[in-house]
Amino acid sequence: QVQLVESGGGLVQAEGSLRLSCAASGRTFSAYAMGWFRQVPGKEREFVSAISRSGTWTYYADSVKGRFTISRDNAKNKVYVEMNSLKPEDTAVYYCAASSRFTRRQNDYDYWGQGTQVTVSS
Repeated sequence: QVQLVESGGGLVQAEGSLRLSCAASGRTFSAYAMGWFRQVPGKEREFVSAISRSGTWTYYADSVKGRFTISRDNAKNKVYVEMNSLKPEDTAVYYCAASSRFTRRQNDYDYWGQGTQVTVSS
């Protein structure tokens, strides 16, 4: 089992920045690729970004490419997403997740956090 806890969400104005963190406990963190997803009420959860076990490789959704940066610190068992130039359409609950595969597919993620709310005001 892997337990994931997100933090860092909040209210920010458009064009502002936030950094989300996800702390992992349980099994060896470095054995998992990590991903960030987001969900707006009434809509399906969507992929945001993913990072490989070592941190060498990353994926981004087109909607966040160039504005969001994912990173991880295996010594601290944490994964981050730095979100810049935020837009109102980035408003969502953001989830981190762990997978044995480096993938965009949320069905491949085995462990999920509870989520953290990000609200971007215009």
